[in-house]
Amino acid sequence: MSKTSTSKTRGTGLLMVWTDIDAEFEAEFNRWYDEEHISRLLEIPGFLSAGRYMAVRGGPKYLAMYELEDHNVLRSAAYLDTVKYQPSPQRAKIGTSRIGRNFLRNAYRQIFPVHTHPVEQTVEMAPFLQMGRIDVSAAIEEEFNAWYNTAYIPGYLAVPGCLGARRFVAVEGQPKYLTVYEFEHAKVSESEAWSRARASNPWTRRVQPQLQHDEGSPGIYQRIYPK
Repeated sequence: MSKTSTSKTRGTGLLMVWTDIDAEFEAEFNRWYDEEHISRLLEIPGFLSAGRYMAVRGGPKYLAMYELEDHNVLRSAAYLDTVKYQPSPQRAKIGTSRIGRNFLRNAYRQIFPVHTHPVEQTVEMAPFLQMGRIDVSAAIEEEFNAWYNTAYIPGYLAVPGCLGARRFVAVEGQPKYLTVYEFEHAKVSESEAWSRARASNPWTRRVQPQLQHDEGSPGIYQRIYPK
């Protein structure tokens, strides 16, 4: 687990914004995000913490991750006034939805683990993430969730370098499911221990081929903010 702070940094909601940015806009885009946008959002009640990541593998290239008290924060007047109705001049010029390509904005509700220990609610943003954006057919959805929660994730949590894992269901956007693994370094899922965990359960060999990953998923991301 990543080191902790003294204040609450995560609840049950998540806002994830992925995008690719053309090279000519990257410097200004990154400066705006780091110096203005994130700090502005963190002033909104219910926004607990935030981080920015860049893809090591997969895509889109940039990810902004916001930990929320719950997903209803995104319906609050404070959020809508700040982001939707009163955008800053710089956001109107260089914001993700304006210049981004392959733009993906999804809001999520945590479904695994169902209950979180208070210590885990103060964990800082992990240095690396591996994420899967996944759809699955309704015919195997119940089995998929049971397999993921009871067989698939527990095996990976024992792998050295894996700090934790959470699963979410989309309340805004697609695909329906998101898995977030927190890593110490970018190569955790390339280790022999990870491969053994994946191959050790016959249930995995039956269910995993039926997963439908979004383009660029699974992806591995390195934190670029806070540094």
